[in-house]
Amino acid sequence: MPDTLSTRLRAYAEVAGQLDVDAVALVPGPNFSRALGQSFMSMERPFLVVIPADKPPAAIVPNLELGSWRHVGFDGAVFDWKDQTGYDAAFAGLMDHLNIKSLAVEGQVMRVFVHHALKTAQPDLRIIDGEREISGLRMIKTPQDVAALRKAVDISERALHRTLDTVKLGQSEKQIEQMLIRMIFEEGADGLAFVPIVAAGDNSAQPHAHARHDYKVKAGDALLFDFGAQYDGFSADITRTVFLNHLSDEARDVYDTVLRANLAGLAVTRAGVTAHEIDDAVIGVLEASPYADRIRTKTGHGLGREVHEAPYIMRGNMMALPAGTVYTNEPGLYELGNFGVRIEDDVLVTEDGYETLTRFPKELMVIPC
Repeated sequence: MPDTLSTRLRAYAEVAGQLDVDAVALVPGPNFSRALGQSFMSMERPFLVVIPADKPPAAIVPNLELGSWRHVGFDGAVFDWKDQTGYDAAFAGLMDHLNIKSLAVEGQVMRVFVHHALKTAQPDLRIIDGEREISGLRMIKTPQDVAALRKAVDISERALHRTLDTVKLGQSEKQIEQMLIRMIFEEGADGLAFVPIVAAGDNSAQPHAHARHDYKVKAGDALLFDFGAQYDGFSADITRTVFLNHLSDEARDVYDTVLRANLAGLAVTRAGVTAHEIDDAVIGVLEASPYADRIRTKTGHGLGREVHEAPYIMRGNMMALPAGTVYTNEPGLYELGNFGVRIEDDVLVTEDGYETLTRFPKELMVIPC
């Protein structure tokens, strides 16, 4: 089936039918961008596309966005509004035009004031949270999606190689982070997937650490990089942990344990495997090691237009992963006050196994500096 605006919108109409509601509503964010093929900002202005199950879609568009909106090719009714007059009349017009009684929305994305504007326009409107089903359409990546992810990963890995060549003892974590960001953009990124994590020594034991201005890296430190480039709307998410000049026997053993856990997750990956089974394989390796008390996180999460999206790779999630799913395999062990190790790959699930989109070496790396 061709990837056109009408086919993408039809998929959301089918979701409305599955949820037994009259329509689905999308607001600016990853689902909006996926459906329309173009990104828009909402900021303080409500912006809304409503896709009914059995009639043409309609939209509320801020007047100042109409020029850009014309490039979308949307042929449904459009209700625009200006800052000077407010948006109440646009919501009233939309609801009168659609004549719907129930609506599924993105519970993690729609803001409260947009919800209230819908209810003000039609007080008896039944609104449900359809986040799981709406965002679930993004779980299976198209060939174009995978191509964008490959590019984001490639940019990220080239940036990391270049950054590691510049690391010197006595640099601050913040200096190294700034170099990584510079290299990400020099290699062709559209943006950052998220603010990079660059953490050395005891800071590497914080899974979501912030780079410090006042810590100077020293010989023997673990140096953890968790980062990703964004390209064409898709984000990479990669973690590698290296050591500076030398490492202890304990650090070597912890690294080997995390690597074995990462490989165990890959070994069970194939279309139809559950998120539970992957996490169980990964965490099982960590639990069987002498470092079980250092486990702080699940195995990973889905990756695409958002850095964290479905499926979440954790025990208890019995969702079977279809071919085309991309997830992160990122086991880690963290001892507060000491050091942490995380190894993260971006993994494409295929019918007969998997493909790791990340190619950066995972073997223990000691950087001479």
